[in-house]
Formats: sequence, C-alpha cells, structure tokens
Amino acid sequence: MENALLYVVTTLIWGSTWLAIKFQLGQVAPEASIAYRFLLAAGLLLAFSRLRRLSLDFNWREHAFIALQGLLLFSLNYILVYVAELYLTSGLVALVFSTIIVLNVFFAALFLGDPIRPRVLLGAGFGLLGLALVFWPELAAFDLRGGPALGLALCLASAISASLGNITAARNQRHGLPIVQTNALGMGYGALFMLLLVVARGTPLSFDPSIPYVLSLAYLALFGSVVGFGTYLTLLGRIGPDRAAYVSILFPIIALVLSTLFEGLTWTPLGLSGVGLVVIGNVIVLLRRRPRRTQVFAAK
Repeated sequence: MENALLYVVTTLIWGSTWLAIKFQLGQVAPEASIAYRFLLAAGLLLAFSRLRRLSLDFNWREHAFIALQGLLLFSLNYILVYVAELYLTSGLVALVFSTIIVLNVFFAALFLGDPIRPRVLLGAGFGLLGLALVFWPELAAFDLRGGPALGLALCLASAISASLGNITAARNQRHGLPIVQTNALGMGYGALFMLLLVVARGTPLSFDPSIPYVLSLAYLALFGSVVGFGTYLTLLGRIGPDRAAYVSILFPIIALVLSTLFEGLTWTPLGLSGVGLVVIGNVIVLLRRRPRRTQVFAAK
C-alpha cells in the first residue's frame, strides 16, 4: 500500500509540473531557471537534514557518485529536454522521453545485474503504444527533416541521461547512501553544473520577480523536486528502476487531464483508446505475480 501511495504521489506531482514549467518560459533562460529550481530544492533539503541532524559526512568516492547522479538526473537531462522542445511538440517529447522505461530495463541489467523481466517490457510496449495513440495527431504530422531530427536526438539523449541517473541513484541506494542527503547534495551539484553551463555560454543570469514565475519556481522546487524526486527514488529503490520508470508513461496522461480541465483540451476516441492501453500496461508492470501453490503429497 505504501508503494502504491508513492507511485500515485509521484505521478500526480510530475503530471502537474508541465503546467508549472510554462510559467518558467519567457524572460529567464531555461538553464538559469533549472539552476534556480535545484539550488532552492537543495537548500530546502540541506536545511531539513540539519534540522533532523541527518549525517552529511560522505567520503570522496561517495561524493563522486552523488555528483554523477546530480549531473545526469538533476541537470543534463533537463537542459536537453528543454532544448528539444524548441524543435518538437510537448506530446512528442513526452512520447520519446517515455522510452526511459525500456532504457532502465537494459541499463539495470547492464550495470546492476538486474534480471530483464519480460512482463515489464510487455507492459512498456502497451504503455508506449497507448501514448502514441494519445499523441497520434502530432506523431502523424512529424517531419524528420531539419530541426525535428535534432529535437528527436536531443530528447532521446535526455531520456538516456535520465535513465543513467536512475541507475546511479539505484546504485547509490544499494551502497547504503540515504535518499534525503543524497538528493540534497545531488541537486546542489546539479545546480552548480547548470550555473557552469550558464557562465560557459555567456547566458544572462536574470530573474523574473513576477508572481507567476516565483510561485511556479517554488512549486517546482518544493513539490516537483523535493517531494517528487523523494517519492520516486524511494519507489525506485523498493520496486526497481524498470517498474518505477512507468511513471514516465503515466504523468503525460495526468498532464493532459489537467490540460483538459484548465486549457479546454478535447479528447478523441483514438486518444481515449490510448489511455486504456496505458492503464493496461500499468497493470501488467505493477501487479505482482502470485507464487504458484505447490501440493504436498504425504508419503504412503
């Protein structure tokens, strides 16, 4: 039941961040907004760690893996997906990024020695097909020539970065690194990487003091980062990177539901069929198989 709650909370939060991110686009460069988001999130988690007297004493090797998690999960994948959205619609970005569930299966087998579970791949197939139906109008109009091809490559690179970040996070947990402190330092490292990118590119480090920008930044830092990554990475440690990654297929559906409520999005029969396939895939991935009962025959 606790895992189900973690799953639902993660999906609902990350499904809602798509709306919040819209208020981040405009005056402030995306890399600067990402840096602000994770600096704020890291500050909140560090303050919580100090308040609860949680140990932040790690050796250099542990810091190296925490920094790797920060680079892959809280930095590189974000800027890649932001740039990809300059060339692709958000629906196509969601569809390509959802390949993370398949990437997690193979990277977990390669780097962690986890078994490849055919049931997870089957569920992922249903989920990806369902998303393809939901975003079919955008997929049908897709032209691979020029900018969209670059956007596709960037989005796939973002999914690979996020997946490797998932695997690094799973590796860190299996080596006894605590989630709260690891996220605190990892988000700090991720924000520093983004600030270095800002300096290297000569991007203005501006800030938008408007209420929509500030409130959306606070929401993304507190809920999208502190709570969302906390619940997701806890889930990842409990059920594995392959099954946990299915939230990447579900949260675009939540985002579309919110768009229906607040932006007047209308659904087609094809889109509703796609949602049905996503749900079927979710059931296949998450439901545990009951162990077979074996009969014991008394010796005569």
